[in-house]
Amino acid sequence: MKEKGSLLNRLKLREIGRLVDRVNDLREEMAGLTDQELAALTPAFRQRLAAGASVDDLLVEAYAAVREASRRVLGLFPFDVQVMGAIALHQGSIAEMKTGEGKTLTATMPLYLNALTGQGAILVTTNNYLARRDAQEMGPVYEFMGLTVGVGVFDSDDEVEVADKRAVYAADITYTTSTALGFDYLADNLAADEADKFLRPFHYVIVDEADAVLLDAAQTPLIISGFPRVQSNLYQVANQFVLTLEAEREFRHLKEDKAVFLTKAGINYAQAYFDIPDLYGADYFELNRHINLALRAHHLYKKDVDYVVEDQEVKLLDNRTGRVLEGTRLQSGIHQALETKEGVPLSKDSRSVASVTYQSLFNMFPRISGMTGTGKMAEDELIATYKVPVVVIPTNSLIQRIDYPDQIYVTLPEKLQATLNYVRELHQRQQPVLLVSGTVDIAEIYSRMLLQEGIPHSVLTAKNVAKEAQIIQEAGQLGAVTVATSLAGRGTDIKLGPGVAELGGLAVVGTERMANSRIDWQLRGRAGRQGDPGLSQFFVCLEDELLVQYGGKGINRYFEKHNHSRRANFGQPLKGGRFKRAIRHAQEKSEDKAQSARQSTIQFDESLRIQRQRIYQLRDDLIYNQIDLRERMDTIFRDVLRDFVDQHPQLSHKDLQRYVLDNYSYKNQASLQELDPRNGQAVQDYLWSLYRKELDQKQAYLETEDKLEDFLRLAVLRAIDEAWIEQVDTLQQLKSFVPIRQVAQRDATSEYFRESLESYNQMAQRVQEGIVRNVMLSTIEADPEKGHTVYFV
Repeated sequence: MKEKGSLLNRLKLREIGRLVDRVNDLREEMAGLTDQELAALTPAFRQRLAAGASVDDLLVEAYAAVREASRRVLGLFPFDVQVMGAIALHQGSIAEMKTGEGKTLTATMPLYLNALTGQGAILVTTNNYLARRDAQEMGPVYEFMGLTVGVGVFDSDDEVEVADKRAVYAADITYTTSTALGFDYLADNLAADEADKFLRPFHYVIVDEADAVLLDAAQTPLIISGFPRVQSNLYQVANQFVLTLEAEREFRHLKEDKAVFLTKAGINYAQAYFDIPDLYGADYFELNRHINLALRAHHLYKKDVDYVVEDQEVKLLDNRTGRVLEGTRLQSGIHQALETKEGVPLSKDSRSVASVTYQSLFNMFPRISGMTGTGKMAEDELIATYKVPVVVIPTNSLIQRIDYPDQIYVTLPEKLQATLNYVRELHQRQQPVLLVSGTVDIAEIYSRMLLQEGIPHSVLTAKNVAKEAQIIQEAGQLGAVTVATSLAGRGTDIKLGPGVAELGGLAVVGTERMANSRIDWQLRGRAGRQGDPGLSQFFVCLEDELLVQYGGKGINRYFEKHNHSRRANFGQPLKGGRFKRAIRHAQEKSEDKAQSARQSTIQFDESLRIQRQRIYQLRDDLIYNQIDLRERMDTIFRDVLRDFVDQHPQLSHKDLQRYVLDNYSYKNQASLQELDPRNGQAVQDYLWSLYRKELDQKQAYLETEDKLEDFLRLAVLRAIDEAWIEQVDTLQQLKSFVPIRQVAQRDATSEYFRESLESYNQMAQRVQEGIVRNVMLSTIEADPEKGHTVYFV
């Protein structure tokens, strides 16, 4: 094995290597055990943990045991480099292991070790297929050693009960996806009582394709939606208005900032177009919001890049893999704005009822680790965000792949033709080709060109994932040509067919440089797996999105000057070093922009994270009866009474009667007419008497203190949930529109924090008022079979 990387990495590998030697020392001893003796090590390990040993104390023996179990059950004996990766994973690092080095088998060792505590170990993959496949392939090893395995992903038509989810997370080892885990966390914290909760406290997690999940996918929070809004009729008129705008004069699109807004001329035009006095007046808030949504739909979201239209539906795309994100929708009305733009039926605009970012989700784990082929170049951000360093694990065999310098052209037609010529040349000698583009539409252009050339090929994009694994597996066969979008997290190795190695192995051909260099290296890594030969070649032109956005004025000026076919060097690649530097700098700027967006997500989420923790902890305390509500209820009612009187010093009989009907009692209160509504103490005493009378009646009906406590718990939980749902939705809306204030030289984060705090304080008051209504206006009915049923207003 050849060590590589920084001095720190080499020192870390040396330390890990000593543990590998100790694991190897037990190889013969483990091989000499019977199946029963090997499996009996699991309860023995658990007894030692119970007696005070740590998981670190058990690492060497546990790894040696699982290694031997893998050999017996799967016929696979982990290489030393896989044991090295497994040690790094246990130590809370991200193991950088190249494609084809066997990350799935590597994970079995730390998962087994950390599951011995009985607190559970979770492996998070990038998609449902991989979660099921890895659990199915590795499950027999754990079961041989006496551990249970759960799979946290289900088909869309499965009827999943709470008991099913509870079994998944009660298993010693759970395989799931980042989205399934996130949504399960949110769903668990929406449970109304203990019977509906299924998660146990997080303990240890391994994140596969760690940089893709923890960084690239972490710019968008996970959101559960519900409670549809009344459908707005402003989407169509706002869309029509935006189509009439003149770029630069009436609106500006800042591509680098991903912002679009009306200019002064645009505001004046809007006011004339809609015949209104002030677009920013309170009466026209919704119209203003819909205009901004339409602007964003038309200028910030691109068809076949950010979304596709299938079966009269707008479906979002994963910008890393080109997959359709089934069941995922944009919030705050932007999805409906896209549907209006594309002329498809509008879906229901729903409220956000719960939200969490990947940063918040994974930082809840006391122990977090990960695996990826490209983590080192993002190590600083991974340490800053998740406190996980990256350890580069050497390959088992030396990498034989040849990475050729980029072929750079001025125009897109030149690049297309050069790429096609190169693919044709490779195909003529039967060398398999993986042609990878950054977007669905570019992949389809190449597909049509290949058809015109008579070159048979497979296409793997968002529109064709049904046979994904099969297409990828066949991509290494003699003469195969596969056109695909980004392959990060596809999870299926491309193995070379007979005779391919002699031709030079798999050829990875990139049709552009991607938004960050990690994706480029992931693509290159598809060739040259486990010491196989292979090559990678990227084709670039000055019209590529990366260079248009981040190439700089010099490159753009060069393109404007040479964007014609009369050049002497038309069709020839550019040789100047400045073009290679421009590509490198463009990628760096793109990566900086993406990192800045992730930091912004973290900053915006900080306020919501703190609020979410408080609310979820309060809900858990209520659900698990950690709070004596009977004592607190009197205080809540007195606070609400006092606030009402303080806020209404000039109260009339009519206003007081309305307040009583809305919050205390539907019954006609004849004695109200005798009360002086401006006597605050008299009003408080009167409302207090209504409360005491109602509570005494309900206690008499429920008979026991425990049943009354259960009723009060439900009343409080419902009030919290209603107010929290409104708060989450408010913050999602606020997050969408606060960034535009940067145009007015105002700090978006400070604005968000200020309004978020104000909103939270208002929510606390709404919770108390909701508790009063729920206690006073609810109806309890006795059911011979189910006990008591409570109906809230």
